[in-house]
Amino acid sequence: MGTFTAAAVQMRSGKDPARNAADFEALVREAAARGATYVQTPEMTGALVRDRAGRAAFTSDERDPIGAAGARLAAELGIYLHVGSTPIVRPDGKVANRAMVFSPEGRRIASYDKIHMFDVDLDRGESWRESAVYEPGGEAVVVDMGKARIGLAICYDLRFPQLFRAEALAGADVLTVPAAFTRQTGEAHWHVLIRARAIENGCFVVAAAQGGLHEDGRETFGHSMIVDPWGRVLAEAEGDEPCVVVAEIDTDAVAAARGKIPNLRNARDFTVRSAGRGAGEPASEGAAS
Repeated sequence: MGTFTAAAVQMRSGKDPARNAADFEALVREAAARGATYVQTPEMTGALVRDRAGRAAFTSDERDPIGAAGARLAAELGIYLHVGSTPIVRPDGKVANRAMVFSPEGRRIASYDKIHMFDVDLDRGESWRESAVYEPGGEAVVVDMGKARIGLAICYDLRFPQLFRAEALAGADVLTVPAAFTRQTGEAHWHVLIRARAIENGCFVVAAAQGGLHEDGRETFGHSMIVDPWGRVLAEAEGDEPCVVVAEIDTDAVAAARGKIPNLRNARDFTVRSAGRGAGEPASEGAAS
């Protein structure tokens, strides 16, 4: 469909939405100055807070400073601006972890509420319950940007390949994973999961990340990345400092990768049959009782 320059903006968002909005604007301007016409920011661009007191900064869609700045910057810079996510108080009082995409005219053309909640218990006592604050979404979203179609996702969604497969089958050329991966999980899984989603779907993946030690005490991995449909890393932040990484997206590479390995077309429906002792099958000789 076309060629364009994409940027992944790496941030270190804190508790103060106004300060985060200023950092957001400076980094988006840097990305546009480097030629990017599609710019993605990380999960929780507007506020990264763990304690309940900090959540008082969350606001409604109409009053959200990141959304307002996003619309203004997209129009001024003539870019597609993808706010990876920001916390939004819904009309029913529940909170959404919401992504927003703005057109070069400054119009919001899509939003996406994170589907999969990060409810985990990690090593060293690290535990998270995202569902205690946020209401999960229920709809995947693919956005037509003219030169490419992008599939929206957020952070923990990365571990659910069926979401990305559905978006690829719906026409996505570029999959997106704005994130705030913890350092512990990022060191273990970030690179391999990003590259896997690119390879198995024959898509580019753009993944803007939070990085470093945040005001609320959490530590995120950074390493924002752009990966091509063959799994090659085109650009990557060296560590966790705020920065911008850019790479050229040529959607012809999507067709080329899928032409070599047409797994989207070759997939078949199947059923799963349980076997073994619990399913009425005889145990193998010597099996422990």
